[in-house]
Amino acid sequence: MCEALERIYLEVNGERLERERKEELDKAVAEAVEVAVEETLAKQAAYIKELEEKLAKFKNMEATLVFNCGVSANSAVIPVLVGKNDVIYSDELNHGSIIDGCRLSGAKIKVFRHMDMTHLEELLKEPVEGKKLIITDGVFSMDGDLAPLPEMAELAEKYGAELVVDDAHGDGVMGPCGRGTVDHFGLRDKIRIETGSLSKAFGSAGGFVAGPKDFIEALRPKARSFIFTASPMAPCLTAAAAKAVDMVLENTELVDKLWDNRNYFAERLEKLGLNIGTSVTPVIPIIVGDAEKAQELSRMMYERGVYAQALQFPMVPRGTARLRTIISADHTKEDLDQVLAAVEECAKELGLI
Repeated sequence: MCEALERIYLEVNGERLERERKEELDKAVAEAVEVAVEETLAKQAAYIKELEEKLAKFKNMEATLVFNCGVSANSAVIPVLVGKNDVIYSDELNHGSIIDGCRLSGAKIKVFRHMDMTHLEELLKEPVEGKKLIITDGVFSMDGDLAPLPEMAELAEKYGAELVVDDAHGDGVMGPCGRGTVDHFGLRDKIRIETGSLSKAFGSAGGFVAGPKDFIEALRPKARSFIFTASPMAPCLTAAAAKAVDMVLENTELVDKLWDNRNYFAERLEKLGLNIGTSVTPVIPIIVGDAEKAQELSRMMYERGVYAQALQFPMVPRGTARLRTIISADHTKEDLDQVLAAVEECAKELGLI
């Protein structure tokens, strides 16, 4: 029933997910489906409340508010934080949902060059009538690099700005127990608001905003994508996400296996002479440059049993077309070796190596 989740919860010490843990996950989802069919909205809401409490514990924050997707979380929280006469400072490679949330706010948007703290500081020095908001991805989804959060936090404090992090690709991956990029850098006391996704490491669906309890309670009646939706997060997805958070917090085996796989794969791609850019996370691009060659590489690998999507402008800057690979804890070394063999063969045929 939960095929996607079965793929995520993954390899533990070289063995597939233990049957009892899989059965436990399926049981939780089945119970939630029964509630959705037979019970009241109040009981469905109890599943969401449970998930919000578990996410708050996971993020080491006071409270969270769950949305039906991560896009909705970003489009909700940014307009609540800033508006007319305020200024947003946004990394040029931020996710599209951050960009949309910034536009919805009505605030002036100043875009700084990717991870360029000198440029950010230049912009922060300019006079502002209202509030200042710095917003960034924690892990950038196309390059797999990390935002320089320590430097950003220093600049935020120096210039009186709020720093908000979207950690969709950092939760379940970065930091102790996969708690995210903020905890990876030890900045929990410096950054008070984060957004996140439940469709990446947690293998379910939905998004959330995490922060101080008083802020979350103030956000709840103001978040337009929360109060006006007719499609709240389904109980089966809510239960699956809650169980996934439990499983990540149980021990570090899944996160440890993920990083072992990531390092194995990245090191071998580089030994082949392929360009993985600035990736330091399980998001690993194979940068080709030419869009047609990237599409052809993707097609050739698919014929060899490997699906790796080609991305080109406007998803990535011109001249940086690539295949984006995302490693999981489910991959075995045999899986990764199969991909590496296909990449090597196809890249040689295309003259990339």
